[in-house]
Amino acid sequence: MRRIRMIVEYDGTAYSGWQRQANAVSVQEKLEEALRKLTGEKELFVVGASRTDAGVHAFSQNVHFDTNCRIPADKFAYALPALLPEDIRVRASFRVRDDFHARFHAKRKQYRYVFYNSPHASAMYRNLSAHVMYPLDEEAMNREVKSMIGTHDFAPFAASGSEVKDTTRTIYSAGVKRDGDFVVLTVEGNGFLYNMVRILAGTLIHVGCGKLEKGAIARALTSMSRLDLGVTAPARGLTLMRIDYENGDAVEDVL
Repeated sequence: MRRIRMIVEYDGTAYSGWQRQANAVSVQEKLEEALRKLTGEKELFVVGASRTDAGVHAFSQNVHFDTNCRIPADKFAYALPALLPEDIRVRASFRVRDDFHARFHAKRKQYRYVFYNSPHASAMYRNLSAHVMYPLDEEAMNREVKSMIGTHDFAPFAASGSEVKDTTRTIYSAGVKRDGDFVVLTVEGNGFLYNMVRILAGTLIHVGCGKLEKGAIARALTSMSRLDLGVTAPARGLTLMRIDYENGDAVEDVL
């Protein structure tokens, strides 16, 4: 039995999210189906590092699975494309230690949220960005998001229905930059609550449009009230960009 780690990229538009669900198509389901066909193992299951929501994308989702098949570890990335839909791809695959866990060993995660800031929506980027027709003040948004940096109780940023008991997280970096019509939020931390980045993005939209006064994030972290924040931004603008492990991306690339 070997444990294999893979780095997976996907466009989440057509899926109910990463996690397998009874009545909807998920990325995990498609990946497991492809691996079972490839290996002939009916009980093969995949563990993902991040449970991305419906419509959310990933450039670098990390997963692991156990297998008895004799396919060389690095060849899974080459063999799987023929069995996967075009909106799911494996960027790399390699063998890891038997105790490696894609989710529990992750140390840092980076997300990107893209706003398409133009009077008219884009056809080309409609699934990869959230359209905002009103002018956004990216400098005000950048100043606002700096309040996230550090270790805080982010309970106001958790969507209703979240069952996480510990809502304290550490944000290492956060910033907003403009590139033409694109306004891009990048945030990196040791973990994120359910819908946390989308609530942050929605809050920044309101700050950038002048609908929320500056200091909204700091007020919410003091009041612990969701009412001090903006709406939850659409899923399509969010992408999981990177997941880091203790000693770098290849720390588990052994044997």
